[in-house]
Amino acid sequence: MTPILMLGAGRMGGAMVEGWLASAAFAGAELMIRDPQPGPAALAAEQAGAVLNPPDAELARARTVILAVKPQLWREAAAEAAPWLHASAVIVSIAAGVKSQDIGKAFGGRCVARVMPTTAAAIGQGTASLYADDPAALARAHALFEPLGAVVDLVDETLMHAATAVSGSAPAYLYAFIEALEGAGVAAGLAPRDARWLARSTLTGAAALLARSGEEPSELRRQVTSPGGTTEAALNVLLSDTGLPPLLREAVAAAVRRSKELGV
Repeated sequence: MTPILMLGAGRMGGAMVEGWLASAAFAGAELMIRDPQPGPAALAAEQAGAVLNPPDAELARARTVILAVKPQLWREAAAEAAPWLHASAVIVSIAAGVKSQDIGKAFGGRCVARVMPTTAAAIGQGTASLYADDPAALARAHALFEPLGAVVDLVDETLMHAATAVSGSAPAYLYAFIEALEGAGVAAGLAPRDARWLARSTLTGAAALLARSGEEPSELRRQVTSPGGTTEAALNVLLSDTGLPPLLREAVAAAVRRSKELGV
C-alpha cells in the first residue's frame, strides 16, 4: 500500500502524518507529500525521509493516494494528479461532503474510500468514520487509520454527512464549550488563569474517566448530580428546552446541510 501520496498536508493531513510517524505505522520514506505551502508536519516528514512536492512522473510510484485538500479544491488536485497515477492506486478521501462516485470519476475510475477523521490522530487518539463499497478500499482505509485511533465503518455513504457533523466537526464544539465555560468562570469572579486551569483540567479529566470507565454519560452525570445541589441547578439550565439538546440538534443539522452543499 506504499508509497502513500498525500495531496495536501494542512491541519488534518498534517495530523495524520504526525500520527503515522509517531506510531511508526509508516516511515517517512514511505510518504510522498504534495503541498504548495508545506506546514510543520510536512517539513518534519521531509526530514524523516518523505519526498516533498515530487515531480509528476514520480506520482506513478504511489499505491495509496490521500485526497486531503479543502473540498473546494479537490477537483483541481485530482485533475493534476490523476493522469500520472498507477492504475492500481487506491484513493482515500477526507474531503468533506464529496461523493465517492464523483471522486472515482475524477481519478479515472480508481476505487475510492471516504474517511472523516479528527485531528487527535496526531497523538493516536483520533476517530475516523469510514465508508467504501469496495472491500479492498475499505481495508486500505482501515490500515491507514487504525494506527491513529478508533475507526467506525458506516453502512451507507449518506451517513458520512451525519458522521462529519457528530465527529469530524465535534472537536470544535468541545473547544467552543471550554471557551464559554472559561468566560463564565471569569464572569463569576475567577481570575482568568484560574478559570482556564479549572475548566480545562476538569473537562479533560471527565473525558478520560468516560473513556476508561465504560459507563454511559447519563450514568456518570447522575453520579455527580446531588438532588437539590449546585450541579442540578446548573443542569436545569443546560438541559432545558432551550439548552444543550436542542442547540446541538440545530448545530448538527447545520453541519449536515453544509456537508451536503460541499458535495454539489
